Amino acid sequence: MYFPTAAARQLSSAPPLSISHEPVIALVPSPRRTLFCTLTNRSLSVWRQRPSAVLAHLARTATSVEEHGDNVSMEWSPDSNRIIIQTTLSYLVLVTLDVNPEEVAYRTPPSPAASQRHFLPGAGEAVPLPSMNFFLEGVIRIEGSLISVSPRREYIVFSTKSPPSVQRIPWPSAHHEGGQEHRTYRNSDNLYDTWLLNEETFPWLMDSNIVTDRISYSKSTGTETWLTSDGRAYLVQLHEPINYDTYSQDTDFTSENGEGKQDSDRQETGLTWHGTCIHNVEPPKWVQKRRLVRPDDPDADQHYYDEPRRAVAVAINAKFSLAAIGMHGGTVELVSLPSQGILPPAQVLQIPQLYNKKIGVVRSMEWSSDGHALAVGCQNGWVVWSVGGRCLAWGCGVEYEVDQEKFTDAFMYGVRDLFWSPGNFELIVLAESAPNTPDGELFVIPFAKSANIAQHSPDNTQYAFLQMDDRVLVYRGADQPDMSVINPESDVWQRIKIPQSYLSTNWPIRYSALSADGRLVAVAGRRGLCHYSSNSGRWRLFPDELQEQAFTVRGGLLWFHHVLVAAVEVSKTYQIRLYSRDLELSNQNVLHREILSSPVVILSLVDNSLLVYTADNSLYHYLIIPTADTIKLHLCGSISFEGVITAPNAVRVLSWMIPNAQKQLGDPTDDLSVATVLMIVGGNLVLLKPNKSADQEVKYDLQLLSDRIEFCWIHLRGIGALENSLWGYDGQNIRVWLNALAIESPDPTIEAQPDHVKESVSIPLDFYPLSVLMDKGIIIGVEHETASRMSLPFVMFRHITSTHLFLQHILRVHLEGGQLNEAVSFAYQYQHLVFFAHALEILLNSVVEDLPSSRDDGTYEAESQKKQATLANTVEFLDYFDVSLDVVVGCARKIEVSHWPRLFDVVGNPKTLFEVCITSGRLKTAGSYLLVLHNLEQLDSEHGDAIRLLRCAMEAEDWQLCRELLRFLRSIDETGEALHLAVRETGLLGTDDGQTAVDGTA
Repeated sequence: MYFPTAAARQLSSAPPLSISHEPVIALVPSPRRTLFCTLTNRSLSVWRQRPSAVLAHLARTATSVEEHGDNVSMEWSPDSNRIIIQTTLSYLVLVTLDVNPEEVAYRTPPSPAASQRHFLPGAGEAVPLPSMNFFLEGVIRIEGSLISVSPRREYIVFSTKSPPSVQRIPWPSAHHEGGQEHRTYRNSDNLYDTWLLNEETFPWLMDSNIVTDRISYSKSTGTETWLTSDGRAYLVQLHEPINYDTYSQDTDFTSENGEGKQDSDRQETGLTWHGTCIHNVEPPKWVQKRRLVRPDDPDADQHYYDEPRRAVAVAINAKFSLAAIGMHGGTVELVSLPSQGILPPAQVLQIPQLYNKKIGVVRSMEWSSDGHALAVGCQNGWVVWSVGGRCLAWGCGVEYEVDQEKFTDAFMYGVRDLFWSPGNFELIVLAESAPNTPDGELFVIPFAKSANIAQHSPDNTQYAFLQMDDRVLVYRGADQPDMSVINPESDVWQRIKIPQSYLSTNWPIRYSALSADGRLVAVAGRRGLCHYSSNSGRWRLFPDELQEQAFTVRGGLLWFHHVLVAAVEVSKTYQIRLYSRDLELSNQNVLHREILSSPVVILSLVDNSLLVYTADNSLYHYLIIPTADTIKLHLCGSISFEGVITAPNAVRVLSWMIPNAQKQLGDPTDDLSVATVLMIVGGNLVLLKPNKSADQEVKYDLQLLSDRIEFCWIHLRGIGALENSLWGYDGQNIRVWLNALAIESPDPTIEAQPDHVKESVSIPLDFYPLSVLMDKGIIIGVEHETASRMSLPFVMFRHITSTHLFLQHILRVHLEGGQLNEAVSFAYQYQHLVFFAHALEILLNSVVEDLPSSRDDGTYEAESQKKQATLANTVEFLDYFDVSLDVVVGCARKIEVSHWPRLFDVVGNPKTLFEVCITSGRLKTAGSYLLVLHNLEQLDSEHGDAIRLLRCAMEAEDWQLCRELLRFLRSIDETGEALHLAVRETGLLGTDDGQTAVDGTA
């Protein structure tokens, strides 16, 4: 998903002018993330994100600071043309940002032509830096102690303390261009409003005796979030009647004293606030029952109750309909946005291996633009979680000792503000403090992310495929021997550098696609595209830069053999283009163009069927047809999901499953009418099943499999039971639905039905999965690691490849269901793997350890019978394979001795198994059974079994086993008699004075 990599880049926050440096107190990005501001107590700076450079700086005068107070916080206007600065004396300082694109802020010094090739622009650095200027627009005094400010397109919303209220005022509505006055917004006279916080105006408040500490606006949802002084969080929306402007033109909205109209006047017009509590805090009863303490009481601090669940930060994820609540105690909770008044239980996010460290108060939070990752800055560190709750990376100090006097990565000890850069490849953070370098408070942490986030296709999930800021990483372990796959030290990642000439003007990369064989790579940035072949090791780019800059990839990229399928937007028209890997990239070499009426949301390729889902809620089915001279698309049909999918842009995954009869006998042009469509809408994994009416009209029934799913795989040609299996990851476990085509549709006549379809298998993981190697039975993933050294003044981030076997999980489902033949058939497909016996050992181990051990529970008997039946099926299943004896003894040596009687009651007497091993020549396995027999006290006093095995080992010239047997005999008899007896009986030393020789070797 998202993993920090390499080392953080430090930005100097020293002012560009010859003035004293002040600590940065706020870091705020512009709405489009191309610019960001740093705020100190008396100055303001605007930065360009790439390259990171200061474009404008504003230093307030001493008179301004004395009259209006120090800076506290700042906000951007929605159009990025204005900045609001909040001061300590309840003033709003309005600053206008003027951009002059004709003037360049920085110029490259002249250099010889020979050296220019060594100073090429980096990613996103080819675009000139425009000149910017600050202009003071005015100062607004807010009566009643200003608390929080939130700008809108037409007005400014703010909250006050005395009296507790929420108010709004219009922006200055006129500006001058060419000597003429232009009115930017609607009539601003109706935008002066004051709402007092009381039960009459805000009946949905849990407690009206509060003030609003923070107001923030989410443009994607059109709602606001309020954090109140009692620690609660609310989702709020202002409802204005449709005829509000018409009404306001004929109504005087000012009172006799010139103030804006109050609550009673606004209620007459229908202007009301609607809200719901998304984070409730109930103080303990002992706090509720104690006497009221006034704030001006000198002993108030002694009675103050520090509520750890008090909300201090909130971040809205519109793509997944989630809200992240950061609390005073350092905890973060994920809550689903309410629908129809129902609020699901919150999910508490956990940090693994935090031990006794405290992360501290949550300072800031922000979701990545794709909604998949949540970055949280805390008083003592920082954390990044996935949308499903998996902790991807975190820092709370350093694990090993560092040189504190030279260490510069101050963000490891606390983060005050943060935000994601365009493309989400970098996290810009503001450290709490920088004791060693006063101007070293700003850091840029680079990240690698899964390519599935932007382009979820079967080929991208077949190989682990990561994107970085300037390269892509392809996992090549699928092409390596089995042992290389499971060896964490193996370097099986291929790093492919994206051409600098393309990145410099088209950064950041938005889409990446991998071919089915993993040899072809395509990437698309802000404009155009380029592709790469591993066979030749070369990239293909557009020779004509004008053609490259004429279109934008929107909807995704896919490889069909050597043909690249791209959904593009050209001058507000939408096309699907086919490019050949073997031809030069140009408009003249486009193999096929398909014109669409709506932008593409997502592409998907199943065999030679191209599925195209568009923003007008329609699904198109194309067949990719090769001809003698070219390749083209043939439209087979389309269907509308109007009324089924309410938010088309929320669709992230698209695929389908076709019944076997249709695959073998049907016409491919009819696939759309019989296919079961799979989608992930937001975080919901759904199946759309076709249902034909009497007039042959196809309608789809939506069936919800699970919510909070991050991504999924579908294996149409899986092995055995894995054919048409569906694999979804929810942030903690991989949930597998075997034969998803057989999932029954819900019965509309039954009222009480479960909301979700329970999965067949749940596989817990302690790392983040990226792909499933179906032919090797392995799940591939990564986890992050932070390295620090005494000799380094910074920390290093890297990702480590991790693996997990899934064979035992699938086999256990069959065995618990009594499907022995299916289990054997499935296992035969994997018995050639070198770690097959290890997987069977894990299977037997889990079955034995799950046997109930207590008879106090009333359900013990039924549970015990079920578990015993599973164990019996497992043992019978193992008998089909030659490694069964090794699996049994390997399992016995790893479980507690108390489980042995229940194991060998089903497997058989270990003495009998020992004899079978000797008879079949499995001497090493027989040696392992000796340990079992010894612990069960089934060895004879004369040690005949050990001596017999030693004699067989000597005949086989397995001297390593002989040495281990001699050590075993020495360990079970401290007197040495057993060892002397074995040497004499076997004639191991070949001398008469074996007594002395054995004493010497012992």
